[in-house]
Amino acid sequence: MTIRLPLILALAACVSATPATPTWVSSGPPRPGTVESVQLVVHRVEGQPGVGALAGALIGGFLFHGRGPATLFGMAGGAAIGAAASSGSSETHTYQVLVRFDDGERGLFLYRDATPFQPGQRVTLTPQGLASGG
Repeated sequence: MTIRLPLILALAACVSATPATPTWVSSGPPRPGTVESVQLVVHRVEGQPGVGALAGALIGGFLFHGRGPATLFGMAGGAAIGAAASSGSSETHTYQVLVRFDDGERGLFLYRDATPFQPGQRVTLTPQGLASGG
């Protein structure tokens, strides 16, 4: 039982992620405004092969809990598999759309992968989110 907790913690540390900020919508009447800026934010998730190799070596050594060559073989194989499994990466694109409403307030809206709006464009905040025109 005491070996399992460090293994679980080591495996959980193999991948790190960056959280996203939530977008809000209006529950009141439509609010017209103008898009002030559109900014691309790239969120990267990258594996950590060193931690994966360590976790794999521990698991491999635990599974092949014999003496001598069997333990070394299990640790080497586990390290190779752990490093390969945690070496991947991915990224997502989020667009931050900053809107100045006609009443002077500002709002920030997030769109994943593409933005339907450009700076200077007139928009209206509705209960369903931002819409073109205003």
